[in-house]
Amino acid sequence: MDVPELLLVGLVLVLGVVGVLVPGVPGTWLVWAGLLWWTLQAPTALAWSLLVAATALLLVVQLVTWQLPPRRLREAGVTRRMAAAAGAGAVLGFVLVPVLGAVPGFMAGIYASERLRLGTHGEAMASLRTVMRAVGTSVLVELLACLMVLAAWLGAVLTM
Repeated sequence: MDVPELLLVGLVLVLGVVGVLVPGVPGTWLVWAGLLWWTLQAPTALAWSLLVAATALLLVVQLVTWQLPPRRLREAGVTRRMAAAAGAGAVLGFVLVPVLGAVPGFMAGIYASERLRLGTHGEAMASLRTVMRAVGTSVLVELLACLMVLAAWLGAVLTM
């Protein structure tokens, strides 16, 4: 594989890592697709081993991220009404400020729902922090896994 192709694969992997932090972008799948592309272009034992290990890691991370927030959110007392308000806020934020507005809109929806339910600013902010910690934990787990795959790919490319 020549240098421009390696740079393109690296760009896809970096976009995947950044995509983990951007709502609506399938960051983990971009990382895996970039690694698959590299493996198919440079089919060595090292490349296939890395693809198999990364596939296993990313699948486990997907299972963990799908299970982690619901459990923590249930413990925090998240209601369906709050989830609906958060979703509506995210959609509204996305429409008002494309892509970047989804996260502040999500947070505003949670805050508004909790402010109506609990009545005070302090309690609503405490509830918002709890929900954001639960959601943030799963994002950090996914980000760490994607960074590990990127680092392993970089190590493999430099040793080849």
